[in-house]
Amino acid sequence: MSNREFSKIKESLASWSEIRQLLRGGESGQLVPVVIPKDRRGFAWVALLFLALYLMGTAVLADGAFAGLAAIGAVVSLAAALVWMWRRAIIEIEEGTTGVRSRWGAIIGVLPPGRHYLWLPWDRVDAVVDTSTEIPYSAPIVACPTAENVPLKSIEFFLKFRIVDPVAFVRTIGAGNFDLVLSSAVQDAIRQRSRQVNTERAYDLRGSDVGDMQELLTRQLGRYGVRITGANIPDVQLPDQYQQHLATREKVAKELSAFEREWELTRKRRIDTLLMEIERSKKTRDARIVEVRAAANTARKDVARMLEEHETEAQRVRWEIEAKGRAELTSAENEAKGLRHLADSYRDNRAVLEYELARRRLDVGAKLAESAPRPVVVRTSGASGESSALSTMLLAQILPQLSSGNGQVRPAVEPN
Repeated sequence: MSNREFSKIKESLASWSEIRQLLRGGESGQLVPVVIPKDRRGFAWVALLFLALYLMGTAVLADGAFAGLAAIGAVVSLAAALVWMWRRAIIEIEEGTTGVRSRWGAIIGVLPPGRHYLWLPWDRVDAVVDTSTEIPYSAPIVACPTAENVPLKSIEFFLKFRIVDPVAFVRTIGAGNFDLVLSSAVQDAIRQRSRQVNTERAYDLRGSDVGDMQELLTRQLGRYGVRITGANIPDVQLPDQYQQHLATREKVAKELSAFEREWELTRKRRIDTLLMEIERSKKTRDARIVEVRAAANTARKDVARMLEEHETEAQRVRWEIEAKGRAELTSAENEAKGLRHLADSYRDNRAVLEYELARRRLDVGAKLAESAPRPVVVRTSGASGESSALSTMLLAQILPQLSSGNGQVRPAVEPN
């Protein structure tokens, strides 16, 4: 049996100064989500109030200094009674908790965190409920049968819950009764889950998804104002005999695993040897392929060189033939151009000769014209015979000069 036990949930009666410690740390290892506070309000202030009334009546009825002292005592007693009543009316609810308020024993509402004042003596806080903390709850379930009806040694179940409706929780069930209901619901849910698994797969319950169990518990406990916020199965313990059986199976499984690993290593070693042989063969084949390719490349180079030489020779012959034909063609063209130029030269020379002949003819004609005799016409007026004789004589003198000149024709002299 597991050494762990069910978590215990209870409610405690304590003074207001102890509520915080009980809600946060529990009591004697037990969870305390609800604390019933002790009513610290007394009726001593009533005695002070009656004393103040008495002293006030005395001050009214008495005379002198005694009346003044009675009045002062009445005022002091009344002030003390009011301060006492004010201090006792203060209710402070811690952050994260909720107070359940009642009047004449009937729950009328809740008090949120903070300071509140309850002036009436019949108003009180029945309980202070922790509504913000997720309360952990551990439940080790023993003798849970599996699908083969093999009782498991224990199943550790862990959940967290939070009180969301303090009025419903306090009014309907209370902390002590809730502990019984919660443990019973958790046991039923765990036994149903263990019935669904085989014994050899019982360890699969560790850390498995328990969302359906959480929803089932939430539906069952929701009417009490409680909500399940998380759940899991941290541990599963099998029976001792079955554990020995599993130990034997694990030993065989380990031996089988070791044999499989050894066989795997042997297989890998053989495969590696074969792969090395294959790689070596591939290298030999690649070397031979390289040699063959080198020989083929050499043969291709020789053939290419021979073809290039033949092509070069053919090209050379073709160029010689083309050069010879081009030279002969050029020679014929040059000869034809020479003959054409010669004909043009002959034609041009003939025109020059004709021009020169014509120019010489003109020169000869000009010389002949210069050396030819020129007639001189002398016009004389027939009015007087004397003037004509005179002119004739003058002309006779001038004509030799004209004929011995430079050959230029002088203008004729026409005597008046």
